[in-house]
Amino acid sequence: MHELGTIVYVMDAVEKIAEENKLTAIESVTLEVGEVSGIVTDYLIDFWNYSRKKSELLKNTELKIETLEAVTFCQNCGKTYPTLKYAKICPYCKSDNTFLVTGNEYNIKELVAM
Repeated sequence: MHELGTIVYVMDAVEKIAEENKLTAIESVTLEVGEVSGIVTDYLIDFWNYSRKKSELLKNTELKIETLEAVTFCQNCGKTYPTLKYAKICPYCKSDNTFLVTGNEYNIKELVAM
């Protein structure tokens, strides 16, 4: 379960940002999570809701999640396509000479301070 480690990392990063910017409360944190990242967003929310209670800064902070579409690039024809729909085989030229461009990452997109 790498979701717990992800939440620990995000909380540490948010607390560091808050300290650097002299913030005393965070209303919400928005994460972008790639649809093929392997991260189970329901687990992220559960771990967040449990872990935030241990932080004075984050105890009332809402976690918001936005899904990033997985996009694959075909090196043969130079086109991109939705990964979930077509997987590794390019729907345009049927090549498997492809690679994932986006959709495997997670990012802290936004913090809203009170």
